Amino acid sequence: MNTESEKNDDGNKPQYDPSGLKAIVLGLAAGLRWRADAVRQRLFGAKPPSKPSPYAETAKYKKEPGEGRAWRDLWGGLAAAALSLAMLGAAGGLAFAFVVMAPRAPDNVDLWNVNRQSAIIVLDRNGEEIASRGARYGAQVDPIELPDYFIDAILATEDRRFYDHAGVDIRGALRAATANAKSGAVVEGGSTITQQLAKNLFLSPEQTYTRKIREALLALWLEGHFSKDEIISLYVNRIYLGAGAYGVESAALTYFGKSARDVTLAEAAMLAGLPKAPSTYAPTQNPKGAERRAGEVLDNLLEADAIAPFDAREARLNPAQVIVQNTDNDLGYFFDYVAAKAKDLAPAVAGDIIVKTTIDQKLQRDAEAAVKAGLTVEARLKGAEQAALVAYDAGGALRAMVGGRSYKDSQFNRAAQATRQPGSAFKPFVYVAAMEAGLRPGSRFVDRPVQFGDWAPTNYTDRYRGPVRLTEAMAQSINTVAAQVTQRVGAKKVAEAAMRFGVEDVPAFRAIALGAVDVRLEAFTAAYLPFAAGGVKPEPYAIAWIETRDGEKLYEHKPAAPQRVMSPAVSKNMTHMLYQVIHSGTGRRASLGRRPAAGKTGTTNDWRDAWFMGYTAQLTAGVWVGNDDYRPMDKVTGGSTPAEIWKNFMTAAHQGLPAQRLDGAYPAATYAEESALLGFYNDVARGLSRVVRDGNPRRGRYRD
Repeated sequence: MNTESEKNDDGNKPQYDPSGLKAIVLGLAAGLRWRADAVRQRLFGAKPPSKPSPYAETAKYKKEPGEGRAWRDLWGGLAAAALSLAMLGAAGGLAFAFVVMAPRAPDNVDLWNVNRQSAIIVLDRNGEEIASRGARYGAQVDPIELPDYFIDAILATEDRRFYDHAGVDIRGALRAATANAKSGAVVEGGSTITQQLAKNLFLSPEQTYTRKIREALLALWLEGHFSKDEIISLYVNRIYLGAGAYGVESAALTYFGKSARDVTLAEAAMLAGLPKAPSTYAPTQNPKGAERRAGEVLDNLLEADAIAPFDAREARLNPAQVIVQNTDNDLGYFFDYVAAKAKDLAPAVAGDIIVKTTIDQKLQRDAEAAVKAGLTVEARLKGAEQAALVAYDAGGALRAMVGGRSYKDSQFNRAAQATRQPGSAFKPFVYVAAMEAGLRPGSRFVDRPVQFGDWAPTNYTDRYRGPVRLTEAMAQSINTVAAQVTQRVGAKKVAEAAMRFGVEDVPAFRAIALGAVDVRLEAFTAAYLPFAAGGVKPEPYAIAWIETRDGEKLYEHKPAAPQRVMSPAVSKNMTHMLYQVIHSGTGRRASLGRRPAAGKTGTTNDWRDAWFMGYTAQLTAGVWVGNDDYRPMDKVTGGSTPAEIWKNFMTAAHQGLPAQRLDGAYPAATYAEESALLGFYNDVARGLSRVVRDGNPRRGRYRD
């Protein structure tokens, strides 16, 4: 570099003329400032300045001494540009979030039904609702139809600036954040009603920043597509309010047994306090907490000047009274049973379904009471911890089901899920095969020790009666005779007869004579129906029809043509034999007095299971008693606790019903009684031979 040429005349370094550099700096600063102003105008609506000429600006500053002003303008322009770019980035980020993060609401989405959880509503035989499970949505209620104080309570508690914001309330969010920061805990929420609606309709309940962003974006979408009145209507009809109730109408019916249109101020305050924590404050679960929360809502209404102090005082003095639901019955067993069947009959259904069942509430209560009364302290001391009962009417409709001592303690349905051996309660199918093979109730067999190969069945008492008729063998549940009958007619014939009646998977081997086969009480009781129906097998069923809330029929029970499984003659013989069980045999404790009834006891090895199966002309019922872990009981037989439970249920169930006859239900003479009768008649004959006639004793003398 030629340093000499860079020196001036006095030998010093030349002073640079600032005009060129200043022109560049000032021009850049002016341009950046104008760009920043233009961005601010687009974002915030401020009027942009006209674009200045860089040269004019340069000329203006050229007249001013020094370079400080130029550098200040440069840094100011750069700062303004950086702020503008940051704002552009934030706007771009929001746009990106909306495009990438916000869930897409489907075109023409029906917000009344979107993401509705399905429920099953169960009706009894008369169409009265007895149980429901899942989300229960009440009928849609227009907010105009609701009391003013209800909507005021919702707004005062959940979103006081609802009609002032556009879906996201920045002021409310900051206020909530400040309150939470001061308290060190979450004491106030910042979500608007629109945000809560967006969360309930479209999002999961997870607590993440991503979900909150999506919630806010969807709230803006909702506000852009629906009016405020439509949003509040959706909110009060779709919000979850505890106890499975969605919407104010369902909640009012659940808690107060009335329409939401008729709730009092105290009731409205309780309902309005639930959205914050519906499971925590549900009055059915936490009545005191719900009442305290209702008091907070009344405070909010007073603070918002929505009610008068006198009205608030009256509401506090007369708090909402929650109706007592019928929780002391064990319909849960039947509900689970019906729900599973409904899924099979109507598998691909979205939304709520209504299931009309065959259950009779009166008979159900009778059954529950009989089971509870039967499992006395004495019975439980003998090891009988559980019991189950099933009852059908003559047409095969299931009228009562109890699956255990307490549904709350155990949801395992022993009436429909447990498979146990019926013991001697299986013997009627042995004797059906015998009657079909030509034997008769009066056919004689000898009760004695028997052995078939390596199988040597014995009687319950280890005693033998000698010659007996089949009627007596049935009445006294004599095992050796049942084994001999099976041997004579063939195990295959016995198995075929049982399966024809509805017993499932019966193996053809000798031990089935004594009930060595697994059965379910529900199906086994149904297998007794032909005995009460004259040999005709009605189809057992528990569901009359299934339909949607809109009335679309999904299923309807249509009775199949009755199937005859035994002849009328065999049916009469079987009832005659089974009548003896209750009249003079092992089931005497089940006697219904003058009402004709027939049945059979059953007891398995080591007293693990005890049964009583029986019927009248109107009802067929089965009872099982035992333990889930197969623990033996202390000599609990089918003729003891099960027979008593059966009698108690049938006595209550038949109240008001006429005593109808059973064909074949009359006492039978036993083989053992014939010897006594013959002796009696011989004594009478001998007495007659000694009658004095016309004063001459010889003329009336009996001669051998």
